[in-house]
Amino acid sequence: MNWSFIDTGFHPGRWNMAVDETLAGRFDPAGDFPILRVYAWKPNAISLGVHQRMDDFDLDRIQRDGIDIVRRPTGGRAIYHAHELTYSVIIGAENRSAREVYQYLSKGILECLHILGIDASVAGSDERLPGMLENPLAIPCFSTSTRSEIQWHGKKIVGSAQRRYGDTILQHGSLLLGPAHRMITHYLSSRNHEVARAIDRHLLERTIEAEMVLGRPLSFDEAREAFRAGFERSYDCTFITADPTEMEELIHSEQSQRVS
Repeated sequence: MNWSFIDTGFHPGRWNMAVDETLAGRFDPAGDFPILRVYAWKPNAISLGVHQRMDDFDLDRIQRDGIDIVRRPTGGRAIYHAHELTYSVIIGAENRSAREVYQYLSKGILECLHILGIDASVAGSDERLPGMLENPLAIPCFSTSTRSEIQWHGKKIVGSAQRRYGDTILQHGSLLLGPAHRMITHYLSSRNHEVARAIDRHLLERTIEAEMVLGRPLSFDEAREAFRAGFERSYDCTFITADPTEMEELIHSEQSQRVS
C-alpha cells in the first residue's frame, strides 16, 4: 500500500492551516493515497479549535510578541505551538466512525513513539473535568484527555483533533518535544490571570514532553524520521515523498482563486 509523505518544515500558522484544509478538500478517498504530513511553526503560534472563543486570549500581547494566532479547521481547544512536531493525516473514512479512525491512527503514532524509546499508550477512557469544555481549566487542549489519545504513564504527550469532509478525514495533532506548550498561559486575557496560575499547575501535572521522558533533547528531524518509520511499520506502507514546494504553489493557487 502506498502513502504520500510531505515534510513542509517551518511556516506561519495561517499557511499551515491552509495546507491542511486544502489537502483535505482536494482529497479523493476513492483514488488518492493517504497522506502523512509533518510540519512546525515559525513564528510560534496559538491555534484555537474551530468553535473556541478568541477573547480567552490577550490579542494585544500576542501581537506585540510576534506570536501568530489562528483558528484550526478542527475542534478541540487551544495549543501553543513552539517546540513540537505537528502531524496531519488525510485519509478516507471507509465507513469508520471518528473514534475508529482515532484508534486506527493511534497505532501508527504509538509506533513512532516506541521507535524513539517512549513507552506510550492509548488513554483507556474519557476524562471528565467538572463542566469539561465550560471549565476555564479546559482552555488549553493539553489540559484534558479523551479516549484514544496518547499518554505516557497517564500524562498527555500527543494531542489530536479531527474533522470530516464527506468521506475524507483530516486528523492533525502535536507531539510535545519540549515544555514550551505551557507558555500558553502567558497569553490568556486579563480576566483569566487567576485561571492561568491554576492552568500552569494543571499542565505540569497532566502533560509530559518527549525530552523529559528521554532525558535528552529531541529534534524535529529525529521525530520526523520516527513518524515516517512508525507509519511504515504499522500500516505496511511505502511512502511516496512529495515535493514540499508544490504546497507553496498549491496554496498560492487556492488563495488566488478565492480573491478572483
